[in-house]
Amino acid sequence: MYEGSESTQRQALGTDENRSLQTSPLVEARNLSKHYGNLEVVKGIHFRVGEGECFGFLGPNGAGKTSTVNMIYGYSPMTAGEITVMGRDIRKYLRQIKAQIGVVPQENNLDPDLTVKANLLVYARYFDIPKKEAARRTDELLEFMQLKEKAKAKIMQISGGMKRRLVIARSMINRPRLLILDEPTTGLDPQARHLIWQNLRTLKRHGTTMILTTHYMEEAAQLCDRLVIMDRGTIVAQGSPRELVEAHVGDDVIELRVNEEIGGHILGLLNSHHFIHERVGDTLYLFSKSGEGLLQRVLEINGEDVIHRPATLEDVFLRLTGRELRD
Repeated sequence: MYEGSESTQRQALGTDENRSLQTSPLVEARNLSKHYGNLEVVKGIHFRVGEGECFGFLGPNGAGKTSTVNMIYGYSPMTAGEITVMGRDIRKYLRQIKAQIGVVPQENNLDPDLTVKANLLVYARYFDIPKKEAARRTDELLEFMQLKEKAKAKIMQISGGMKRRLVIARSMINRPRLLILDEPTTGLDPQARHLIWQNLRTLKRHGTTMILTTHYMEEAAQLCDRLVIMDRGTIVAQGSPRELVEAHVGDDVIELRVNEEIGGHILGLLNSHHFIHERVGDTLYLFSKSGEGLLQRVLEINGEDVIHRPATLEDVFLRLTGRELRD
């Protein structure tokens, strides 16, 4: 099993927010902005990432997530503001910072002319890792990502899930203190996605700090200790997944498939209960802190086409960013 460096393991502080931020944050952004010409895609945001935690960025297309993480590792220069990584200004110490960062981009930018194993060995040269050490780390990572049997295969001969696991393995060849993952499981089947989640949780237990962008709400709930929700270049909410659900939605969601007239009638009969509601197409959503009494009353009024379920991070996401499609 790939364990990570001893120094990385000693730096593990657990996943609790208070513990992770007791010391200086591993990453801190202040008044961070990004412009492309006259278009401002990141608008003076602030955030802190504690040592040993997984910190997530959620948001619809165009929210500014990828632009933000690209600035964190120096791929895209900031327009204004400050970023410190491991206590150093990204503008002054980019080379030193990059040596301790692993990056998983959205695209699988592997070398198709090389084998699975050679992709890792060649990438190790960028970090001046000695050949014997690079070979040892490569074997560890192939086993860790369950790619050992494909070591001699060319990139075109392996599946999309295997390619994604190889990109993640490549990002770990330098045993990074900070791992940046930009939509790491997009397009993968459930089996591949859960394997990657399991491996990322293992890395986190051994002290690797992670920054994650994702469109999968379950992924954020599975991996993130804390996260921010971005919309149109700003941060609209932040906290742990559980905190965000409790603060913005509650515990329970009741969905009613009713037309607008019947929905209005039902809402009028429920005015003695505490809840918030939202109308979307043919569905009326009722959100409440404790929905048992509310559910019983709804069933008395309208027992058909009722769904009762726990509130999720996806409910928070849709309530805060809207339900319209984004291109």
